Amino acid sequence: MFGYVMPCKMELKIKDYEKFKAYYCGLCKSIKTQYGNFPRAFLNYDMTFLAIVLDSLNEDKICFKTERCFVHPLKKRVIIYNNKPLDFAASTNILLAYYKLLDDVHDDKSLKSSILSTFLNKYNQKNNLAFLDDIIKEQINELSEKEKNCEGISIDEVSHPFAHLTGSILKSYIINETFKPMDYENLYWLGYNLGKWIYIIDAYDDLKEDMEKNKFNALNSIFNKEKKVYNEFSIEIKARIEFLLTSAAASCYEQLKKLPLKKNEELIENILALGLMEKTQKVMLNDNNSKENF
Repeated sequence: MFGYVMPCKMELKIKDYEKFKAYYCGLCKSIKTQYGNFPRAFLNYDMTFLAIVLDSLNEDKICFKTERCFVHPLKKRVIIYNNKPLDFAASTNILLAYYKLLDDVHDDKSLKSSILSTFLNKYNQKNNLAFLDDIIKEQINELSEKEKNCEGISIDEVSHPFAHLTGSILKSYIINETFKPMDYENLYWLGYNLGKWIYIIDAYDDLKEDMEKNKFNALNSIFNKEKKVYNEFSIEIKARIEFLLTSAAASCYEQLKKLPLKKNEELIENILALGLMEKTQKVMLNDNNSKENF
């Protein structure tokens, strides 16, 4: 359910392209520093966006340096370091990855996810975000219950736990003493709508595979009352899903404009105004590269 929130590269300035990569590599390094090498395998772009947004709400200077990477050993990479939002995003990344694996074990009886969750949990013991652990566990459990009993309820109700979870993560990070309560509410609703967008686009992206393997998919369970095959059903709901995704993305951008950004404004606007729509179109077109590397 992760890896969709990215910039639109074609419309991104070179300086912002390099900055996004620096945040991404900085997140990877922060995971390594705090937890070790194995958890870096669960790095994703959505948590990079989380770090960028939170870092943009303070006036702290961004610290850059160049380092070699074991994935790209021949060329040094620019990374951002000594950055509290990145450290927060790194810890959140590990928590979410762990509970996603547990959810896969619960839903699909996945042996691979069971093994990975056991290994990841050893690293997760170092996590100091106990308050977030409780929120994530509670909302993932609620999501599981909603998905088990989604007959007769709307996609808004089913997606609510993950949307609320995403909003709560953003709102839980303490910016500074001058950050106003209303700003935290705007931050929550930005996260809420982004979480809703992620949940729905992931469901549509997985729809074909889920239907072929007879696995649960919220869109299939809620909308496919006549038990149509994928080719018919996907065409039938395409416009509706595109509307839901476009509305959620527009709400994200609306909340962004209410936040007192101190930096990275053009980069964040690119992601929310263009990146989400580009990803929506790729998934709607069944593009196999909808989760491409950046």
